[in-house]
Amino acid sequence: MARFWFCVAGAGCFLALLVLHSRIRDSPVLREFVFQVSWRTENVLYRLDVGWPKHSEYFTGVTFCVAVDSLNGLVYIAQRGENIQKVLVFTEDGYFLRAWNYTVDTPHGMFATRTLHEQSIWITDVGSDFMVLWVHGENGTGPAKFNIPHSVTVDSAGRVWVADRGNRRIQVFDKDTGEWLGAWNNCFTEEGPSSVRFTPDWKYLIVAQLNLSRLLFVAAPPVGSIGYCSVISSIQLADQVLPHLLDISGKTGAIYVAEIGARQVQKYVPLNSYFRSFHS
Repeated sequence: MARFWFCVAGAGCFLALLVLHSRIRDSPVLREFVFQVSWRTENVLYRLDVGWPKHSEYFTGVTFCVAVDSLNGLVYIAQRGENIQKVLVFTEDGYFLRAWNYTVDTPHGMFATRTLHEQSIWITDVGSDFMVLWVHGENGTGPAKFNIPHSVTVDSAGRVWVADRGNRRIQVFDKDTGEWLGAWNNCFTEEGPSSVRFTPDWKYLIVAQLNLSRLLFVAAPPVGSIGYCSVISSIQLADQVLPHLLDISGKTGAIYVAEIGARQVQKYVPLNSYFRSFHS
């Protein structure tokens, strides 16, 4: 008798699983739940810092770009809009310091350079007149040609990594000679990369995908080889968040993401296990 009821219970569980499977196929909420569970089986390296910044009310425009001055612990954010402060300055702890609105019209990208003696903030302003000093490549799909090149970074071996967003690939060049070294496209069949940055330990290349609202953590290749793109982990943001450009603190490894859809910058911090290996 006990065996009979055991079989009945097993059959009932099987039928319940079939019903759940059919509903998951038709329910976006349940599909999202399953995605979140499967995402947690990855090698999760970062978590959202929900307390950053302390004063989000200063985000009054479309946040297009972010740059980190790791030496001084500062985060610069540029936003677009009418009659607003175009550049905001926060501490890495999230405290607002200052803002300004002069000399900047329509910011698109920014980069912070810092030494022990001086610091500079470079802003790409697409609303102002500018002069082209040099250019590499032309519009197209072949090697060393581009379609909306969107972000650039340099690794420890002196290789330049370019987010060739329109061609759904990352192209790699020698920083001194400009020689084309290869490209990655196998990770970007759905959406091209909009931003690329290396973690301070040079183990991972972090890639933002604008329209998918997703961050990818890609294994960095060894010196002397480009190899293939291999995704180690990912962070799926909410729909229409639209991560445009990102930057990484060289001191803490924290990731700052400028989101043009959500009109904010969010901070992701390394988990303790990765943080220990990062500082070892």
